[in-house]
Amino acid sequence: MNYILTTNNLTKTYGKKDAAKDVSLHVREGEIYGLIGRNGAGKTTVMRVISGLSKPTSGSYELHGENKFGVGVLIESPGIFSNLSAEENIRLKCIAMGCNSQAYIDGLLQTVGLENTGKKNAGSFSLGMRQRLGIALALVGDPKMIVLDEPINGLDPQGIVEIRQTLERLKEEKGITIMISSHILDELGKLADSYGIIHEGRLIDEFTVEELNERCGQYVLLKTDDNKRAAEVVKGMGYNDISFDSEKNLRVENAMGNTVEINKALVNSGVGVMEMIIKNISLEDYYLSMTGGQHNG
Repeated sequence: MNYILTTNNLTKTYGKKDAAKDVSLHVREGEIYGLIGRNGAGKTTVMRVISGLSKPTSGSYELHGENKFGVGVLIESPGIFSNLSAEENIRLKCIAMGCNSQAYIDGLLQTVGLENTGKKNAGSFSLGMRQRLGIALALVGDPKMIVLDEPINGLDPQGIVEIRQTLERLKEEKGITIMISSHILDELGKLADSYGIIHEGRLIDEFTVEELNERCGQYVLLKTDDNKRAAEVVKGMGYNDISFDSEKNLRVENAMGNTVEINKALVNSGVGVMEMIIKNISLEDYYLSMTGGQHNG
């Protein structure tokens, strides 16, 4: 798969502070790329630079492809006229960009699921509807890539699902590359194909979903009536990679194929097994392990 965007040691400095430092991203064409990081980590700074909204202090970025194209942008709140309808908002931007045909506008409304909003003013839209209108505005001009900064932040569960479905359609039906940041890592884990982790202005890791699965794998979670004794028994079976979670339950790595033997050994040692679960390590687990702290989003 070809890259559609790369950055080379991209750096943005404000005063004496590096908001982003030596960031080298690799975004593949046609994928959804999740940019992860705490508030203030540098995500929005990078997005603003690659969208042309801010100039880098040093380093560079390049949009690849045979044809020159822009990047559609939804950073912070969408620029919407609250006293106009969705159609009228889109029409204004279409006029500015020279693509003002009714069929084109209708297509954008249908793409984001706002075709039935009629003359309803955008000011009365739900937050999810406003975000979808912001995505439609980002799509004006047919960019091959759009950049979305926290598009699901503050949405209710239904709004989150609607945004996810919209982005999946853009990728599958339109072939649009999407870079998205979000604090809701569980939702991002359902959506993205690749990820970049930014921490204190630096890109500390970049990986695909397949690479994440290979690195993280699975583990067995044990809930017993004596977790301390259970740990001794499991260690005696040769499983040394064990730990306790926040609820003091026992976590055993690399033991998925031997759960029956572990259960028998615990019962024979007088340990009551209340629950045994095979769990996947989540994107959030991996993010926390890489950044060494608690997720504050």
